[in-house]
Order: sequence, then C-alpha cells, then structure tokens
Amino acid sequence: MTSKKLPVLFLDDLVLLPGMVVPIELGDSARAAVDAARAAVEAESAPEILVAPRLDGAYASYGVVAEVEKVGRFRGGAPAAVLRTGARARIGSGVTGPGAALWVEAETVEAVPVTDEARSLAEDYRKLVVAVLQRREAWQIIDSVSAIDDPDALADSAGWAPYLSVERKQQLLETPDTAKRLRLLVEWTQAHLAETEVNDKIEADVRDSLEKDQREFLLRQQLAAIRKELGEGEPDGSDDYRARVEAADLPDHVRDAALREVDKLERSSDQNPEAGWIRTWLDTVLDLPWRVTTDDNTDIAAARAVLDADHHGLTEVKDRIVEYLAVRARRTERGLSVVGGRGSGAVVLLAGPPGVGKTSLGESVARSLGRTFVRVALGGVRDEAEIRGHRRTYVGALPGRIVRAVKEAGSMNPVVLLDEVDKVGSDFRGDPASALLEVLDPAQNHTFRDHYLELDLDLSDVLFIATANVLETIPPALLDRMELVTIDGYTEDEKVAIARDFLVPRQLERAALTTEDVTITDRALRDIAANYTREAGVRSLERLLAKAFRKAALGETPAVVDVDDLTDLVGRPRFTPESRERTAVPGVATGLAVTGAGGDVLFVEASLLPGDSPGLTLTGQLGDVMKESGQIALTWVRSHADQLGIEPALLDRPVHVHFPAGAVPKDGPSAGVTMTTALVSLLTGRPVRAEVGMTGEVSLTGRALPIGGVKQKLLAAQRAGLTEVFLPQRNGPDLDDVPAEVLEALTVHLVSEVSEILEKAIEPAGRAADAAA
Repeated sequence: MTSKKLPVLFLDDLVLLPGMVVPIELGDSARAAVDAARAAVEAESAPEILVAPRLDGAYASYGVVAEVEKVGRFRGGAPAAVLRTGARARIGSGVTGPGAALWVEAETVEAVPVTDEARSLAEDYRKLVVAVLQRREAWQIIDSVSAIDDPDALADSAGWAPYLSVERKQQLLETPDTAKRLRLLVEWTQAHLAETEVNDKIEADVRDSLEKDQREFLLRQQLAAIRKELGEGEPDGSDDYRARVEAADLPDHVRDAALREVDKLERSSDQNPEAGWIRTWLDTVLDLPWRVTTDDNTDIAAARAVLDADHHGLTEVKDRIVEYLAVRARRTERGLSVVGGRGSGAVVLLAGPPGVGKTSLGESVARSLGRTFVRVALGGVRDEAEIRGHRRTYVGALPGRIVRAVKEAGSMNPVVLLDEVDKVGSDFRGDPASALLEVLDPAQNHTFRDHYLELDLDLSDVLFIATANVLETIPPALLDRMELVTIDGYTEDEKVAIARDFLVPRQLERAALTTEDVTITDRALRDIAANYTREAGVRSLERLLAKAFRKAALGETPAVVDVDDLTDLVGRPRFTPESRERTAVPGVATGLAVTGAGGDVLFVEASLLPGDSPGLTLTGQLGDVMKESGQIALTWVRSHADQLGIEPALLDRPVHVHFPAGAVPKDGPSAGVTMTTALVSLLTGRPVRAEVGMTGEVSLTGRALPIGGVKQKLLAAQRAGLTEVFLPQRNGPDLDDVPAEVLEALTVHLVSEVSEILEKAIEPAGRAADAAA
C-alpha cells in the first residue's frame, strides 16, 4: 500500500467504483475539495481527490482516488466537474492541507493477483451480465462488457448496474479481493434474473388479460352491431333502459332523474364499475309501483265482518279501522282525493302483551280493506340504513326496508305492519327509531327520501300499523306520531271463545283431525285458560291445545276431551290460587303490576329483624322508583304509628321488605299502597285478607295517587282468583275500558287515602286473634 495526502469529497447516496468516469455537481464541499486539489499540484498535472460515499449520514471507510479531468458547467448552468476514478483507498486519519477542504491520509489498495477462481467467476458473471443486458436489448453495452479481460475491472464495472443498491455497491467498494467481489456479484445477479423472470411473467399475464378483455369488448360491439343489422336484438329490450324509462308510467321528477342516469350509462363503458351501480338503481326505480294503487273496499259492513271473522273482541281496534274506511268512503262520494294527499295516511300503534293478536290483526286489516299486506320486522334492527337505505357509492348498497316493502307490495297504498317497533335499538351505525320519524309522520311522509333512491317517495297513502309490547322504550317523538290503541289482553270468557272459534279448528287441521274425530268441551277449555296458562294472550293456550290433540291422535277416535282428561294429555295444572296461602301470616299483601307480558299479581313480604337501630332493607331486584316508594311507605307508617295502634318498641327495629321472583326486575310507583299495607300488617300482627288485591302510588301524606295499566291489572286479579281490588279514586274513569264480566267478578273500591285500604283490607284485631288461635 502507498500513502497519499488528499482532500476528501463525501458524496451523498452515490458510490463510485474504480474505472468510472462521472460528472458531479460542484456544491460547496465539492468545490472546496477540487480547489484544494488544484492548488496542491502544479498546473500541468491533473489534481486528485479522494471520493467516498456517505449513506444515511454514515461515512464509509473506503473510497476511490479520482482525477479531476475537467471543470465546467452543466447545460443548466450549474458548476460541475468530471471525475475519473482510479484505485481503491482506505481513509486514514485527518491531516492539514491548503484550502477549506478536509484532508486525510489515504492508503491506496494494491491490486490483488488474479487467480484461476477469479477468472472462472468472471466468466460466470460475464454470462449473467450479458443475459441481463439482452433482456434490456443493450447490444452496444454487451460488446463493451465482452471486451473486458481483466476480472478486477469486470467486477468494478458493476458500479454502473442499476439493479444494485447503493448499500451493495458500498460493500463492493470495501471488498478489495476480486474473487470475493465476483462471488457476491454472481449471487446478486442470479437473484435479480430470477426476480425479473417472475415480473416478466406477471406483466405478460396482465398484458394478455388486457388484450383479451379488449378483444372481447370489440367482439361484443361487433356482435351487437351484427344483431342490430339482422334485427335480432333482445326482444324484451332488457338492456335498452332509455326505452324502458320512456315506456314506464313514472312521475315527472322520477322520469327526469332516471333519464339522467341513462345518459351516464350510455356514456360509460362496460368496464366501468359505475355502470353496474346505475343498472341496479334503474332496475329498482323501474320496479317500484309509482302510479299503482289498489281500490279500497268501501263496504263498511263487509269490512267489519272480515275483522270479526278473523279476531274475537278487539272492539276498539276494529272501530278505528271502520272509522278510517268511513272517512275514505265519504271523501270518495264527494269527489275528494284519497290518493297521494298530504296527511291522508294513517299510523296506528297496537300496544299490548304478547299473544293478543297484534301481528295477525295487520293481515286482517289489509284483507278488510282489499289492500296488499307487507310485514316489516324491526326487532333488533340497529342500523339506520335498514330504514333509509345505503348510499349508492357503497358496495352492495340497497334501498331501505320501507322502499323494499312498497316494492314487494306492488302498490303505493299497501298495509305495512311495522312489527316490534319497541325493540328497535341504536349504536354507532345510527338510530333507526329517528329514521322512522319521517316515515310515520303523516305531514312529512309524502316526500320520504331514501338514501339509495335519492327521490321523493309518497308514503302518505300507506296504512302503517306498528306493534309494540311496551311503550317505555319507544322514543317520545316517535310515539307522538302514532295513534295509540291499547290491547290489554283477554278475559277468561274471551279466551274460551277464541279457543273454540279459532284455535281448536286450526290445531285440529294441523293434527289431521276433524271435529268428528276429537272434540273438546268448554269446561276443558276454561280449565286450561284458568289453571294451565295464566297469560294475557292465547299463545300458550294454543300450544297446549296442539299438545292435547297430538296425544289424542295416538289414541282411539272419536274422543271427547274433558277436564278429567287434561292431566293425561297436557300434564298437571301449573297455576293454583295461592293468595290465601301467601297472606295467611301478617306482613304479606297482594299487589297488582304490569309487565311486558301483561298484568300479574305481585306479593309483598315484610319482616322484622332483631336489633335496636331502625332501618329498611329492600330486595327483589327493584328499581330506584320502587325503592323510594318503600322509604315513603315506612315513613308514613312511622308518623302514624299511634293511630294505627303500633307499639313504639317495634319502630326501633330494622325492617326487611322483599318482592318474590327476585330474578325479574321490578320498578314503578304503583306498589306504594301494597308496601304500606304489608308494613302495617306486620307491625300490628293482623294479616291481610286473602281475597284482596291493591295498586296505587302512595304519597308522604298518605294519599293514594293514580297509576296506569288498570285494565291489565284487573284482568290479572280475576285470573289470580281475587274478588276485591282497591284502586286510587282518580283511576275511576279507567274502569270504562274494563270488560263487564271482569267488573262483575270483582268488587272495585275507589279510595283516595291509604288509610281507607288499611281499614278494609286488613283483618280486624279480634278476627286476626281468632285466626292465630
């Protein structure tokens, strides 16, 4: 090795190998290095500098000695210099030198003698380089590479290879041994050739695919032209959307929008994804019954007969439908519009427990009106797009359920049943209940706009019927847009009539039986309704009838099913009167409540705990409102202990109030009077009368405040075998909705003070002592 003192020039992201001639731009550092080199030598000699790479801010340990052959400017005017690189050099320590450049001690690397291995590797590398150049059709460069005999020079010619990264080129610079460099180059070039073959195959496949698609497109165009010349086009014109739009009976605004989309379709190619979206949208628009309506049946008597034939009872609902028919008939007689008028539609909400016939009533309404019927199940829907549809830009976009219901109905005035509207949820995808606000508002739904259609759809003549089990989960704004019709449940007599007229014939048919094969007595039907199914509706009653008829089909026919046969057919009774047993001890009172399944009796149990620190414990999975009612009841009892005859010592002991069926959540203020009665019964030692039930909110002053669900609660009291019920005075008008047979079976006491309930509902002291004895 020989040592030289040279100015050093570091080049960013550029590696020079020996034997290269390259121009470089003279920046500040490059100009300083060239000027320093020129100042250090005589004018007739070519100045030398040391050129080394600087990759990602890291300085290399090797460089090349380069002669500055020429200094000038690029065509753009920037100063430049032409460098001819020579031998490798190891960068040593810094030294001093003239000018502003950095001077270092450079140790040049002597050429390593060429071995047989190097010559063999050189030939292998030459063949690989020729193969790469042949792919690029660089024939002149192939001649230049073939003319290089020196293996060392051949290896350093890799500095021009575009497929080698600057990191690999720096590795070649820092590898003086020729054989090692050639070994690296053979490995890298082989890998590059393999990758190039794969890429060439992919490009060829893509090119062939594109050429095939282009050929198919041209052939389709030619085939279409030939068919057109021969008059053999598609006879139904399914692809001629312009003709279909012009032939369809569409409103003006719909026609204009459809023709605009047809223009887009005709301007776009088959390969354009938007063409498929436009076709789907046009098909949806053309399938909608924009001007199709059915004629309503204005025969009020016939419509009422249809409703009576399908459903027993439900007088209020039937009256509402008949009133709607009467109004439409009168508008028709007077020549007033009944189709497409703002606010001419009707929105009815049928609210009640399961199994009372809310869903099946929608079909009967449609049949009585002579309209088509569509059911839209909303239970569990959480996506707003299910109501308003998806934007057309989404993949797989569809119109909402309302538009699909109208399309399925085939008319613009169907009966649409929105089933389980109280079970609509909301999450990050939106609030479907809010989207229903426009659908169910008679003042707005004449211009309902679906996100997919983006067209005004007139829903004002659609008869919407919504169903719900509870009203608390329906948003107030949505509830305000519907006319509420409450179906509270059936009496025992009504259940027997429904079973005899509807359920028994249907289940006999399903069991492949006739009335000649099996008959069931009214006594058996009444026993099933009273002791086997304690429900507001008749769904469980029908299931038991189906079970009885299936078992009857296994035996001998004809057969008569009576009360004595029920145990063998459907098992033992599930419900027995338990009020007398539960209220036999002081501290237990019978209340009335309303759940999602209808009315039910609710027992309240109170017990004194040992101790001398007063307190109240409430259990039974109670809500905050019910817990507050318990606090109010105990406060009133403590403040009126003298009038009630309660021993003062008992008031200092803690009290525990429990509501059985602890797995069922309970809330509401209507158990206030029941808790008060149970506490007074406990503290006075006088039991509550077994045949008595009660409901009402209690105030701190002892007033019995009104509550809701009176009809359902009285139906539950009758089913439970109670004979007397205490209601708040202000609930008196609600008795008008209670069936007459229920009022005949119950003695209803209207009270304004809780003290009136205590006076009549709790056993007198003497009778209580006799009962205890």
